[in-house]
Amino acid sequence: MYRVKVQILPKDGVFDPQGHTVKGALEKLGFNGVKEVRLGKLIEILIDVEDESQLMVQTKAMCEKLLANPIIESYQLLDVEEVP
Repeated sequence: MYRVKVQILPKDGVFDPQGHTVKGALEKLGFNGVKEVRLGKLIEILIDVEDESQLMVQTKAMCEKLLANPIIESYQLLDVEEVP
């Protein structure tokens, strides 16, 4: 069994209205050094598969079919941990 963390963010060049709003709010609070904010999702999945290669295949399929919108979002596996 594995625990995998997937980060999903807007692709470069795609307008991120939530990130834009948060950046503006941070500036109003006096955090003037903030140059960019991008908001996304962190998804943690616990999955029972035979090995890490199956994990990668299935996680990629999950991201491409449901978890991420491939037109405007990119995904990245941040952490893979084998759990008992």
